[in-house]
Amino acid sequence: MPTELPVPRTLEGWLKQLDDIRLPIPAGHHRQVSLALSDNQRSLREIADLIEDSPALALAVLREANRRTGALGEPAESLEQALTRLGLKRAEELLQRLPAVDERQIPQSLRQMQLIGQHASQQASGLFGARLARLWQEIHWGSLLFLSPLWPLLVAHPTLFATWERRVLGQHEPASKVERDLLGVPAVRLCQALAEHWRLPAWIVQGYRLLGNDRRLLVKALHIARENAHPLHQQQLLDADPPLRRWLTQPSNTVLLANGLALSAHDAWDSPHSLRWQRWAGLYLQMPLDELQQAIHQQAATSARLHRCDADLWHPAQALIWPWQARRLQQAPAQAAPPKAEQLAEWRKRCGELLAEPSGFANLQQLLVAASAALKACGMRRGMLLLVDRSHQRLSVQQTFGLPKDAAQLNLAPANSQVLQRLVSAPGQLRLNPQNRAQYAALIPDGLKALFPGEHLLLRSIAHKGKVTLLLALDQDGLPFADVSLQAFGKTVQCIERALASFARRGH
Repeated sequence: MPTELPVPRTLEGWLKQLDDIRLPIPAGHHRQVSLALSDNQRSLREIADLIEDSPALALAVLREANRRTGALGEPAESLEQALTRLGLKRAEELLQRLPAVDERQIPQSLRQMQLIGQHASQQASGLFGARLARLWQEIHWGSLLFLSPLWPLLVAHPTLFATWERRVLGQHEPASKVERDLLGVPAVRLCQALAEHWRLPAWIVQGYRLLGNDRRLLVKALHIARENAHPLHQQQLLDADPPLRRWLTQPSNTVLLANGLALSAHDAWDSPHSLRWQRWAGLYLQMPLDELQQAIHQQAATSARLHRCDADLWHPAQALIWPWQARRLQQAPAQAAPPKAEQLAEWRKRCGELLAEPSGFANLQQLLVAASAALKACGMRRGMLLLVDRSHQRLSVQQTFGLPKDAAQLNLAPANSQVLQRLVSAPGQLRLNPQNRAQYAALIPDGLKALFPGEHLLLRSIAHKGKVTLLLALDQDGLPFADVSLQAFGKTVQCIERALASFARRGH
């Protein structure tokens, strides 16, 4: 899978980058589908059912079939139709080109987005499937793959969804502003462009066009939907606007409705955003709000039973047993908590060890252990100390705290990052915050950003005799830094610099 790719800032740049991404397939499922495709006893329906268990593979088959059909042909609307056009041999060749990886190596954000799509598919099936039985394939595949234009984005840049989720759902920043900061373009516009380029099912494209280009009908429908408690008045409003009434009953709206319900429930069942989608679904189905809510809760529970949810994923059905006002994402504190008195006592002790003359460290690792302990004691919650090699070509992790164990395996090449190049060329500091993150975040390797999710990060390089030897990456769980911690951090850096000088003089 691609890593440390640059973050484009234009629609054209995103299309070029994301069109080349090959979505990873869980190795076990990759093997099962490969065996099924080479088994003459398997029916097309059986193979399609097996492929469907991996949404990324279903998308790949649909894209390939529609690409081969050409711009003049009608795009395939279902997986069976795509397999028929593509042929099993070409489908097998396509499968072999896709990366088969351990499921735990697939970015969590991608698996989470695919779970939201599976939840949306269940909502669509339960709410609309019986009423529009002859259109079951369009409803199912449109709702399952509606968010698929975001999948390659989350492979190339796995931290973006967590950042969007935290800022939009947790901190209630406007989605348009956050997307402009992170992507340079609106997410809906990017999704529409990819859906059109990949020739995805028509209902998916129509949904994005509605969100991006013709919100007038949607706003009018949502306004009428607010009258859910007064069905007679609702009907009068619809009768007074025949074009709106005809548009409202279009079957293609079911795909957008199902995804709106699933994505808004990912935040909270009773949020204003979720309530808007519920009211619109109630208007579409001519169903009272309380009955509609009961139905979508039942479909959410069914989705949670049908689709295995890993421990690091979230399904909105989990919140149905919580108090109604409970929230998974809490409003972030205004600032990180300052270090406690006992932490500051430990910090002074560790700084004393670093300042000792002559140096009491037998080797560099002992010095870095003391430096790491001092940084942690001054209030830093997550930290990494990286050693710069003599040629300034590689950064290798020496000490970590508050990070996953595999963080120790990270290796960075300054040549791939303008920020790292500047920090290893001369001692300096970069303090990321919401005001400058859009300017610098794209210049920091994804592997490093993934370990420090949040809006606030400190990067500091430390030199000995004018040559950078150490890089520090630290934060306070992504929260704004406490003033006391920042002051203590500055003094700790001075202690580390003096410790390095003292250590270099040992034995002289």
